[in-house]
Amino acid sequence: MSALLSVKNLQKSFGEVTVADASSFDVAQGEVVGILGPNGAGKTSLFNLITGALRADRGTIQFNGRDITKLPAAVRCKMGVARSFQIPQPFVGMTVFENALVGATQGAGLRGREAEAVALDVLTQTGLGDKANMRAGALSLLERKRLELARALSAKPKLLLLDEIAGGLTDAECGALIETIKRIHASGTTIIWIEHVVHALMAVAERLIVIDFGRKIAEGEPRAIMDSAEVKEIYLGIDADG
Repeated sequence: MSALLSVKNLQKSFGEVTVADASSFDVAQGEVVGILGPNGAGKTSLFNLITGALRADRGTIQFNGRDITKLPAAVRCKMGVARSFQIPQPFVGMTVFENALVGATQGAGLRGREAEAVALDVLTQTGLGDKANMRAGALSLLERKRLELARALSAKPKLLLLDEIAGGLTDAECGALIETIKRIHASGTTIIWIEHVVHALMAVAERLIVIDFGRKIAEGEPRAIMDSAEVKEIYLGIDADG
């Protein structure tokens, strides 16, 4: 499979704090890649660099064969890069449908009935069809996380970035979310998923990347990565020689 996303030697620092330290990796078309790391490892900063919310100090980001390193976030979104946020950020005064419609119009550039059809289809896909006319501010945590997902999907992304979307959910809610993400992947969407709920990530991801202090420390098949002594020490707090 060809690389949909290619990150090469990405560097970003805020004074003495480095959030991306020569990061390099590729993501193939149709792949699901999970990203693990302790709090403060630079995971969300990496998403911010990919989406254009942050500008890299050095390095390059190529998406779908084009260098997007210096392109603004809105342009990257229209090219097919969409994301959810760790803390759901719905437009609370708008309905669930209107939130999804924002993704279809501002992200995918659709208008009229086409935009409405995409928004409604995505709400059905994410289990929010019966909540379409509810104010987003009245949703539960699971529903808000589903709305984050729906709004991103309404932008018709080629690459979907999920930031800790399973956090704070019950086991049953997490299981339902996993099934939704599996269906999204089956439709052909490429996914990069940051997650602390490891069993959720293991249920979907085909490859794991582990980062610490902005640097990639491990990459490979999920079970092999989780069995790595270095990963256990850095991510799980288990001594490598224990």
